[in-house]
Amino acid sequence: MAVKERRTTRIVNVGGVQIGGGAPVSVQSMTNTPTTDVQATVEQIHRLEAAGCDIIRAAVPTREAAEALREIKAAISIPLVADIHFDYRLALMSLDAGVDKLRINPGNIGSEDRVEAVARAAQERGVPIRIGVNAGSIDRERYGLPSAEALVESGLDEVRVLERLGFEDIVLSLKAFDVPMMIKAYELASGRCDYPLHLGVTEAGPAWEGTIRSSVGIGALLAEGIGDTIRVSLTGDPVEEVKVGTEILNSLGLRDMPFTLVSCPTCGRCAIDLSAIATEVRQRLEANPPSKPITVAVMGCVVNGPGEASLADVGIAGGRGSAIIFARGEKLRTVPEDALVDELMMEVERLDK
Repeated sequence: MAVKERRTTRIVNVGGVQIGGGAPVSVQSMTNTPTTDVQATVEQIHRLEAAGCDIIRAAVPTREAAEALREIKAAISIPLVADIHFDYRLALMSLDAGVDKLRINPGNIGSEDRVEAVARAAQERGVPIRIGVNAGSIDRERYGLPSAEALVESGLDEVRVLERLGFEDIVLSLKAFDVPMMIKAYELASGRCDYPLHLGVTEAGPAWEGTIRSSVGIGALLAEGIGDTIRVSLTGDPVEEVKVGTEILNSLGLRDMPFTLVSCPTCGRCAIDLSAIATEVRQRLEANPPSKPITVAVMGCVVNGPGEASLADVGIAGGRGSAIIFARGEKLRTVPEDALVDELMMEVERLDK
């Protein structure tokens, strides 16, 4: 099935990165360092940016954290989002610190006059607001048990609060751990509003489980043409979130990565240490990324190997203790296993010139 044409949404500008309006789908993440530790937070953001992160969010639970944002903002080059809950004054402080976007839930920061104060200050600075609704935090007395319909109603109720105040520079997210619920919620929302949608599976879990859940949920929606920006939520190093997010986009043809690595699952026919070879190839490609997108195939046997390797820009097709090197569909030479990675990388460098 081909990826459907992207749904048309409004344009929201986040510190120079456009969300919606047909702009490329952006990848977001969130720091897990204490925001008050400016050095650690800035160092992590630099690692995230190097991995492909377009927009970064930081938690702002205290006044000290809000005050740290100014210094963090000055030391990074990607847009900075302040994550605010409960205290509207932290949103105002974050805006004064120069953040590029707020993530709030109007329903948990107090009375409408407080929401109005935040909306007015954001509007004066041209700063958008993401309304983030999670299945675990909806008002059950008002909406009942979590469901796709409840998520959408909760989110749109919060949108209407800002709309009544004349604020429409909004991004909407409707996250749930339950993947079918999350998919249905975004499908419903895409038919009811034209605000850009921030996709994610909340509390997706550790790297292995979370990668699968996020890839299924986010990928299914993107394939339908729904979604303008994404965040993969994993327990652990947020750099892994960015790697998974960029690969989801790459797999759907929505983002060109410096390289795509293709490798076979291995079977009893494989007579080289394909896992070790593929791991080393990835490490070397990550350490020295090509200047233009390239597909590299690392294949382990003579059945599918030659075909897959010849379709890639460069590749190997394994034999017994050796492999054939391919480039642009041409068989170049057979080399021994212990020289495979060096020879393959040499061809990558040649194509990249």
